[in-house]
Amino acid sequence: MNVYAGAENIITSLGLTTEENIGNILAGRSGIDIDASGTFAPIALPLSKVDHAAVEERFAALPRSGDGNFTALEKMFILSISASLAMSDVDITADDTLIIITSTKGNIDLLDPGMSTIYGKKRVLLHEMAGAIGRYFGNPNPPLVVSNACVSGVLGIVYGERLIRSGRYRNVVVSGGDLMHEFIVSGFLSFQSLSMEPCRPYDSRRDGLTLGEGCATIIFGNNAHMLNNDIPVMVLVGAGSNDANHISGPSRTGEGLYLAIRQAMENACTIAGEIDTISAHGTATDYNDEMEAKAFSTAGLENVPLNSYKGYIGHTLGAAGVIEAAIALQSLRSNMLIRSAGYEEHGVTKNIKVIREPEKKVLATCLKTASGFGGSNAAVIFRKP
Repeated sequence: MNVYAGAENIITSLGLTTEENIGNILAGRSGIDIDASGTFAPIALPLSKVDHAAVEERFAALPRSGDGNFTALEKMFILSISASLAMSDVDITADDTLIIITSTKGNIDLLDPGMSTIYGKKRVLLHEMAGAIGRYFGNPNPPLVVSNACVSGVLGIVYGERLIRSGRYRNVVVSGGDLMHEFIVSGFLSFQSLSMEPCRPYDSRRDGLTLGEGCATIIFGNNAHMLNNDIPVMVLVGAGSNDANHISGPSRTGEGLYLAIRQAMENACTIAGEIDTISAHGTATDYNDEMEAKAFSTAGLENVPLNSYKGYIGHTLGAAGVIEAAIALQSLRSNMLIRSAGYEEHGVTKNIKVIREPEKKVLATCLKTASGFGGSNAAVIFRKP
């Protein structure tokens, strides 16, 4: 059985639709701005923030159903899923359709005093948030929540593909989202992992990551025609691993990520020479980028064009894997290699092929990877039939 991906919607600092996001990315625009408001940190920091006023405006135009009172993040999820459904023929109310929600912190803003009185104390729990989203759409199945650090989005895709291939569901709606909040920013500041400038993945001057927020949805199914794409893309297979190195630091050797890549490629019967492009994690921290470079080199992928999208939209945590996979799907369909923003001078020890300039090239197969706290890693392979 083939599993197809399509009907993507992307919400980031670059726009509330896939078209807005891709248009801005291809134009070389970044959604990262210096935030000196004091809302998220006592110092000025580059952050990638969604236009929540625009989200509120578009959400107000949607039909009312479900709980009726939704948080800022739930509104992004509902808006994104609604946009994806509008592009497909998938019935969200059918028994054979599942919703997968990926997030690291969910309704983190409900930790603020007073917010829990509006939505209830339990709404901060991930399954409660997911349940509210599922009820809005009238989906009969309890949503599946994937929260495994920054690999959550890619793992959500992997689980969705496996559930469809098993025959349990015909369609799976995977939506990833996370919100900017003082709690998250202060945590990364305590790690001394944030850059004072927009991040530079794989560059010699990289000195930390840039945080972002956003949401994205991709619909997966066993019938390409249901997704209404002129150019269908298959999900071949995915894999996960854990290098068990450190609570926050990745393996110095890249062994864990390499194992996930190797397993995905072996199970997909794909060799290194068949991978046309890589959508990497690329956080712009010293250890992550070096680890990834070693993993790609060990996997024989040094000559494959590679990029990180975090120079455009920042690190969106549990949403990153879904947002970046959605961009990668657009890249595949349009046969366009997208520049890795912020990269100028090579800054890792392995000679990986980071994309310096956008380029038209016939593309068939894309490898998407992610790595996260706790030593978690994930990889998934997309291919045009």
